[in-house]
Amino acid sequence: METLYLYLPLLIIALHILTSRILHKLQNLPPTPFPSLPFIGHLYLIKKPIYKSLSNLSKQYGPVISLHLGCVPVVVVSSPSAVEDFLVKNDIIFANRPKTLNGKYFGYNYTSLAWSSYGEHWRNLRRISSLEVLSSNRIQLLSYIRVDEVRSLIRKLFKAASTQSSADMKSSCFDLTFNVLTRMMAGKRYYGGEINVEKSDEAKAFHEITSQAARLNPTAMVLDFLPFMRWFGLYDVEEKMKNIQRKRDKFMQNLIDEIRDICRTDSSGKNKTMMGTLLDLQHQEPEYYSDETIKSLMLILLQAGSDTTARTMEWAMAHLIDNPDVLKKAQSEIDDVIGGQDRLILESDLVSLPYIRCIINETLRMHPPAPLLLPHKASQDCMVGGFKVRAGTLLLVNLWDIQRNPKYWDDPEKFIPERFAGSETIGGGKEELKFLPFGLGRRGCPGNNLAIHVLGFALGSLIQCFNWEMEDEKPMDLSEGLGMPISKAQPLVAKCSPRPNMQKLLSSL
Repeated sequence: METLYLYLPLLIIALHILTSRILHKLQNLPPTPFPSLPFIGHLYLIKKPIYKSLSNLSKQYGPVISLHLGCVPVVVVSSPSAVEDFLVKNDIIFANRPKTLNGKYFGYNYTSLAWSSYGEHWRNLRRISSLEVLSSNRIQLLSYIRVDEVRSLIRKLFKAASTQSSADMKSSCFDLTFNVLTRMMAGKRYYGGEINVEKSDEAKAFHEITSQAARLNPTAMVLDFLPFMRWFGLYDVEEKMKNIQRKRDKFMQNLIDEIRDICRTDSSGKNKTMMGTLLDLQHQEPEYYSDETIKSLMLILLQAGSDTTARTMEWAMAHLIDNPDVLKKAQSEIDDVIGGQDRLILESDLVSLPYIRCIINETLRMHPPAPLLLPHKASQDCMVGGFKVRAGTLLLVNLWDIQRNPKYWDDPEKFIPERFAGSETIGGGKEELKFLPFGLGRRGCPGNNLAIHVLGFALGSLIQCFNWEMEDEKPMDLSEGLGMPISKAQPLVAKCSPRPNMQKLLSSL
């Protein structure tokens, strides 16, 4: 009898596992690894980085797999046809977001554009972002800001080259994108030049807040999947997230108040910032353009836009230095179009520089800013690809796997911009479902147009003006870090030297 009591818990666990396995097959759910353990489900199979663990599981079980990550049912897709089934044929069903701690505390209680449920409120936010904040006309009106900031970066690098100093490309790229976005949003510049200490401290404080949030993300995910872990020492995570959000909100509210004061004294509308435009609309429709709505939109743009664009730029420069033939080909294209030493590249030249676009595409293929995209959630039971998916299931699209899969790409681990020759768009069409760095469907990233403008103009300028090589001729380290978005494990530090045909022009900047 004592022996029976000893083995009873093991028998109960074994019965639970076998029963779950049988029910899984009877319900026609997607293939799943065996076993799914009580409480933790398949979390024991997940190692960092998660997208590589999921890729390994997909190789074993297929392009559509079902997992239980703690108490959360998850479907992972890793093929273009599966993406079409989920995000094209069933786009509306999977247009919702799950209720995560990030969405609760950093998404203004699930009301921000990124975390809001699909419905009237979300459609209003999407309309505001597409028509008022990130429209092609708005981006064009503020193009002078991108020109100013890229020229500032070129001057900084030219000065470093004259003293044979190495360039920290990680910080240089981030300073550029942060300045571009804060100037477009609020007319404020935080890095470089004659910046006062107060502004610099504000930017550093905000960057530290962002870093704190990123460090909390893994722990927050644990609580999303295993809520009972609050009982084991993780109970203070939510309090830390509340504190971070208070700081984020205060930073953005201060900007709004400053712009509101400026708008009261200057109604000319010349070079109107994004915030200024939204505050003007607030007078007309205060219920749609509340301070909280404006803050949530601007925070998403600033955090997502500055960090992801900067890291993509750093990856692109790393690959160009590692592939000097690609760099030379890009320089030759620019010289042919611009005329060598006549002038610096302009944004309007990018349409005539398809190889620059190929370099951007190839960088985004190898290093997508969101390797799993943002999660989707099924709003109702549905049949997808012959399998049943239950309401409430979380959907993860393993974009990293799709964009590096040899089934869909030749030599996927090699940097080959030429593979995108002749491509006019980035994702969105049925043929491009193997390449979706900005997502797809209703929840696709609305900032892709701005990101491409910044990336194309900045990279084109760096390529036109300088020759590049590694510091001390060290081999390039292209290993990935563990953070999101994916960063280089070792920040890029490189040496640049003015190209001979650009020396005179750069000296006059």
